[in-house]
Amino acid sequence: MKKLTYTLPFLIVVTLYSEDTIKDIKFDGLVHISPDIAKEIIGIKRGEKIDEYKIDDSIKKLYSQNYFDDIWVEENNGILTYHVKEKPVISQVNVEGYDSDKKEEALKELNIKKGDLYDERKIKTIKEKLTKKLESEGYYDSTVEIENKKTKTGSVHTDIKIKKGEPVYITKVNLIGAKHFDYDDIKDVVANREKQFMGWFFGRDDGKLKADQLKYDAERIKEFYLEHGYLDAKVYPPTLKTDFSNYTAELTYQIEEGEPYRVGSVDVDVNPNVIDPALLRKKLKLPKGKLFDVKRLRKDIGMIQDALSEKGYAFARVVPDVDQDRVNHIVNVTYRVQPNQKVYINNIIISGNNRTQDSVIRRELYLAEGEPFSRQDLVDSMSALRRTGYFNNVQIVPKEVSNDKMDLLVKVDEASTGSIMGGISYGTYDGFGVNAGISDRNFLGSGIEVGTTIDYSEKKLRGSINFNNPRLFDSLYSLSGNIYKKDYDYINYKEKSVGGMLSLGRKIGRNWHISLGYLYEDTELTDVNESLKNNIYYQEGRFIKSSLIPGITYNNTDDYYLPRHGLYTSLSSEFAGLGGDSKFQKIHFTAKYYYGLEDRFDIDLILRAKVRASIINDKGYVPLNEKLYMGGFGTVRGYRYGWLSPKDDEGNLKGAKKMATASFEVSVPLVKAMNLRAVGFYDTGMTGEDKWNEIKRSSFGAGIEWPKSPLGVPISIYWSKPVGEKDSDRLRKVEFNLGRRF
Repeated sequence: MKKLTYTLPFLIVVTLYSEDTIKDIKFDGLVHISPDIAKEIIGIKRGEKIDEYKIDDSIKKLYSQNYFDDIWVEENNGILTYHVKEKPVISQVNVEGYDSDKKEEALKELNIKKGDLYDERKIKTIKEKLTKKLESEGYYDSTVEIENKKTKTGSVHTDIKIKKGEPVYITKVNLIGAKHFDYDDIKDVVANREKQFMGWFFGRDDGKLKADQLKYDAERIKEFYLEHGYLDAKVYPPTLKTDFSNYTAELTYQIEEGEPYRVGSVDVDVNPNVIDPALLRKKLKLPKGKLFDVKRLRKDIGMIQDALSEKGYAFARVVPDVDQDRVNHIVNVTYRVQPNQKVYINNIIISGNNRTQDSVIRRELYLAEGEPFSRQDLVDSMSALRRTGYFNNVQIVPKEVSNDKMDLLVKVDEASTGSIMGGISYGTYDGFGVNAGISDRNFLGSGIEVGTTIDYSEKKLRGSINFNNPRLFDSLYSLSGNIYKKDYDYINYKEKSVGGMLSLGRKIGRNWHISLGYLYEDTELTDVNESLKNNIYYQEGRFIKSSLIPGITYNNTDDYYLPRHGLYTSLSSEFAGLGGDSKFQKIHFTAKYYYGLEDRFDIDLILRAKVRASIINDKGYVPLNEKLYMGGFGTVRGYRYGWLSPKDDEGNLKGAKKMATASFEVSVPLVKAMNLRAVGFYDTGMTGEDKWNEIKRSSFGAGIEWPKSPLGVPISIYWSKPVGEKDSDRLRKVEFNLGRRF
């Protein structure tokens, strides 16, 4: 019997003198690959002469598959037997000593998971990666140990044990050579900042070193100078002086500022047969006579490219010719345009949708394979996807395939569309209560919204179940509905209602939607107080409402959670009287307008305006709960919800038939990292039974809004100052809202 052995790192070959031919080839110890595949890999066949060099090469080929720790070959009377010792399988991977919310992310980055083969070289690489990752997060002198425990089945249980070192804190940032700017000017653009007093507190700078961002911070400072006209500015890589006795550091940047440049002339050089250059010149943002701003220059380039892409030139090149007069510090800019060929869409590739179905995304796209590319279609597609509320962010990136073809890479970052809410309340009349709700705007990634809520206290019980399919079977049609039940024990009467609604709609064009709904509600009033029995609005008995509700909506806003641009309008009319007791017509109109100023002033400031108007035409009987009530979020803040309403002689609310309100808001970033924003507002409204202005109130105030809260729904809190309030008004100067948007 002769034996060949291949053991890392050396190959030991026992020379074979036999001239025998190979009668058979066998394998011992194979688990992960079959003998047939192994034979294909080694490249040796029965009937060949035994050749030690060929066998040596076959062992190398097997080993290159990365399945084996050891391989050796035995020959006995022409039978070759390949003995293999396979690497063990990882049955479980644990990470200890790392932030619990980052463990899964870390394992994905390290490319190690249950079911992988245990490889010493890979483990060594993992240790090096983890150590570098910890340093990039600001932790020095960290240790990474990997322990393996063999199981009875031969697999291994791998424990990655991390002992974080001490974080380094930046106590000082120096800008050597800077004359016109200091640290306070540039701190908002860099990742590494000085530690502030109470840096651990919400919204403060903790000063923790982010080593992996140091090289980018120098580029960010250079960009800051270019935005303020300093075209000759140089920012050198920073130096970090670290004191490991207390783990503090001083960060220093060497800067050569130069002098600021002002804009002389700005022009566009383009073939007029492609596009009229005069139209482009009117839209240029780079201001003549003012300080040069590289950000505005880039916006001009983008504007020109967008204009050309609308004509099919998606790969147009715009090269800014920047002519610097270094004596007078004037810069003249000419945008030289190369349109290239018209472009058509090749493939649309979607990524990032781990949950949302591809069809839900594709149905919102106004671009398709084989069609000409249009920048406006791309922008409208991104806005449509953002309006769904399924995603935190949406990007559609064109990728050149050839001179006249492109792929579109649709990259989505899925939002948390599901929410679970619960709370405990107490009122002097209602007593203790509990409320809970569960909803999902994108149920199972289908684009269907479902939800249910319940609100219970000693005096009330309210519950509802709702659904909305905005694109029925991925068509232009929508279907929505809800069922609900309300029981309320008021001071002067008891009310029980049960009802439901079903609505069918259709999308018209890109931004219009029409719908037709039917609503049925059964209400019963009992135990009415004697003082109310002569009031037509408080009659005991059972009342049925059967209504038809047509509606039309226009929406071209650019986001669901935080619109910065666009208009939303809605007009609906409810016709009650298709049978039943209620007989009236109710008309609602709403218009919301959003205008972001970031493109104009480089400030993420959003202006909002909202107008709402409602009117009820009495056709025989208008129940009390169908009347209009002003006050609270959505109408005029600062007043108790629904309190601004006509009243009877006893002071009981009897509701209005006319109501109009207007709201104006300014929203600015408060904590950018959390998308927390500050809001200032002014509300005004009027309402009445016969006239619009029987009751008029206004308010102003400020608040904090969290459009994308961890709960998956918007959260806001407002402080209000009523204007023109009466002594009899009930006020609510602080309001907390969950799940409701402007």
